[in-house]
Amino acid sequence: MSWFRRTAPRPPLKAPSPDELAARFWTSWHQQLPEVAAALGEGEPHRVENQLCDLVAQLHPDLHFSLERGNRAVYALVVSGQEDPDLRPYTDAWKSAAPPETVLWEFHDSVPPVPDPTLVTVNLGPHRVALADVRVHAQVDPDAGVVDVAVHHPVLAELDPAARRALTFLPLDVTLGERLAGRRLRRVETAETEPAGAIDLLELRELVHKLTS
Repeated sequence: MSWFRRTAPRPPLKAPSPDELAARFWTSWHQQLPEVAAALGEGEPHRVENQLCDLVAQLHPDLHFSLERGNRAVYALVVSGQEDPDLRPYTDAWKSAAPPETVLWEFHDSVPPVPDPTLVTVNLGPHRVALADVRVHAQVDPDAGVVDVAVHHPVLAELDPAARRALTFLPLDVTLGERLAGRRLRRVETAETEPAGAIDLLELRELVHKLTS
């Protein structure tokens, strides 16, 4: 799993509407789809990463995307504003205009939970990071129905600030799903040393799901 974002010029004051930008995105997506499918089928997604970065940045420069294995289809395209309310109109328009799912493609406007996050490996610059090694210190506020967490991984101290932030939040999103994480996790911190009493991601999922039951 790799997450991408390309810095692009900010939209002008009279920018196209989110609906117009979403329509342009899907037109370009269909044009590029044969090349994207060929690259994925040959196990070389890096061949299309740059053009997809450009495509998503034209929708909005602050959006992130990833290409994943799908839950219902072979592949999943995820375009996420990481719960930024200013980006929600763009992801809403993008998802609303998305084509119907097929056996090959499904589309998500937030990070969905994966069946087992401990089997996921993410690419962060030169590092291949196994989420099985993530440990989380969790403090539950039962009255508020939320959890404060500190996230640790052994490579955190070696990462630059952007990658450190990604490795703090991404394991939580793939464990809980981006929207549940946004509702139930209150304070999220990075822990460069493993906290006492830390739990793994599956235990964190069980703990948070108990708050929702």
